[in-house]
Amino acid sequence: MKLYQKTIVSLCAGLSLLGLGTAQAQNYPERAVTMVVPFPAGGPTDLVARVVARKLSEQMGETFIVENKGGANGAIGMQAVAAARPDGYTILYNTSSIALTPNLYSKLSFTPSKDFVGVSSTATVPMVILTHPSVPADTLEEFIAYAKDNPNQLSFASAGAGNVTHLTAHLLNQATGISAAHIPYRGSAPGLVDLVGGQVQFMVNTINDSYPMIRDGRVKALAVTSSERSHLLPDVPTVAETVLPGFESGAWQGIAVPAKTPTEIIERLNKEITIALQSPEVKEQLDTQGTQVLGSSSEDYQTYIAQETKRWGEVIRDAGVKLD
Repeated sequence: MKLYQKTIVSLCAGLSLLGLGTAQAQNYPERAVTMVVPFPAGGPTDLVARVVARKLSEQMGETFIVENKGGANGAIGMQAVAAARPDGYTILYNTSSIALTPNLYSKLSFTPSKDFVGVSSTATVPMVILTHPSVPADTLEEFIAYAKDNPNQLSFASAGAGNVTHLTAHLLNQATGISAAHIPYRGSAPGLVDLVGGQVQFMVNTINDSYPMIRDGRVKALAVTSSERSHLLPDVPTVAETVLPGFESGAWQGIAVPAKTPTEIIERLNKEITIALQSPEVKEQLDTQGTQVLGSSSEDYQTYIAQETKRWGEVIRDAGVKLD
């Protein structure tokens, strides 16, 4: 009899929690939501995150506050969200760093695959291979030939060791036989400044924050790393159509929440993100940046993150990159 009573009590408690979760989702959000961007303000990730946050604020009737917590290739911001209450009021605007970080650090205080649930992919920002105007090459083929004729004489910038801009350049250099010195910066902006100034000779960087310098002729764009050409740079070929068939790399982004966030809230966020990404104004704003809109189910995004974690893990081990 006592066991039966305990079972009834447990069942009622479970039903109460289920009802509470449903009620939370129906009323969510009831206050401002903090969207943590684990990179500096004004960078390529921040530019997209703020477009999405503004639209979600408009749709859901509560402010989505973008909070920049840069550092350690995104690990500082991710750690903050992993430690937050799983109630939907602190969410992560993640990049591919969520897949790179567990391969770069051996002593993290969190494990992305266990401490986060992917809500939805949002966008991918194609990257572009840039050179200083003094480099005597107007095509990727000419640049590769020049770099191979001058081994270890060139240097390339990245947004940080282990960043996707670094690893994509590593893949390109390895596949084409280029030997060059890697100069990591604390973000893409200072790397671009030194590229314009001629302190480094080339860089792989996202299109959305490189485009103004390409447009003004301060750097040369030789190829894009996406599978298709960018409408912002229609005359710039892809790496795949020039020297490396099948080559593709992009700075993908999405939204994740702490593990144990109620399923109903994850589903609500996914629904609202999907609506936001399909809206004409968001598409137009991201299109202006050269950013490609994505969107997915929570399950598909989880699978994609796992696949990318495995893929980039192999690249990172090959490059011999460790950040602790």
